[in-house]
Amino acid sequence: MELTNLGDLVVRKSYGGDITFRVERFVREQAIIKGTEFRLLADAPISDLVVINADTPGEKTKRARIKATESLQRLQKDRLDLTERNRSSLGRDFIPQGEPSFFEVPGKVLHLDGDERYLKKSLSLYEKLRVPAHGYYVTESAMAGALYRLLPNIQPDILVVTGHDGVLKNRPTADLYNLSSYKNSKHFVEAIAAARQYERNFDALTIVAGACQSHFEALLQAGANFASSPSRVLIHALDPVYIAAKAALTSIRDTIHITDVLTHTISGTQGVGGIETRGSYRIGLPKLKDLSALKVIPSM
Repeated sequence: MELTNLGDLVVRKSYGGDITFRVERFVREQAIIKGTEFRLLADAPISDLVVINADTPGEKTKRARIKATESLQRLQKDRLDLTERNRSSLGRDFIPQGEPSFFEVPGKVLHLDGDERYLKKSLSLYEKLRVPAHGYYVTESAMAGALYRLLPNIQPDILVVTGHDGVLKNRPTADLYNLSSYKNSKHFVEAIAAARQYERNFDALTIVAGACQSHFEALLQAGANFASSPSRVLIHALDPVYIAAKAALTSIRDTIHITDVLTHTISGTQGVGGIETRGSYRIGLPKLKDLSALKVIPSM
């Protein structure tokens, strides 16, 4: 049997090798493993793990990667379409020689993540889409406290609070309405409440919250615009990012199309849901100048 080491990519035999994990650490005969695509932190007997090659992921992981690529391509296309619509709406007077003379102001994102590796992936995606984002690795229990400091400093249009969550195996009650049945949902609720103390207007601050199997109803009731997980399923690591990016790139004149944004996340409507929300993207005139090339006659 092949030895399992820290950092190895593995699947679980008992689950039919459906999801790819990375080995984070060992606790006696158990391995703590983290999903490479899904926001899932789990433990498994070392004997249940099979080391795999990065080119041969689990079946669910393979499908998730394909869906993630499609979602990214759709967002990039939406980004280009948005620029073209702006060119058309401004008319010829503001497009000399076919070049746009406006500038874009996408919504600004503040992203708190309880997982450092997923945070890096998320920030990379924001960068690809040219969405301004500030990311911080914060454990779920510390998020509410961090927001009291970060929100006034960064003043974002969109807030993402995510990390790890899940329905507990040995929960004190079988009641899924009870927050004590979840690993971190109560911490996400506290973070949302802190954010809503800062900004009560749902269109002035769009909140995307939750992780795998989070208490969807409690997160919405606390004040989230979008949350996971309606059917208590695993969500893809980048689902909160896709929703935040869609909010950042939807005009303030428009409402985010809920069916459009949710059906094109990787997890779909079983994994994420939300309420009608206005976008936070703006355009400005005239196009910003290159000050290094500007010839200015001093007036003083």
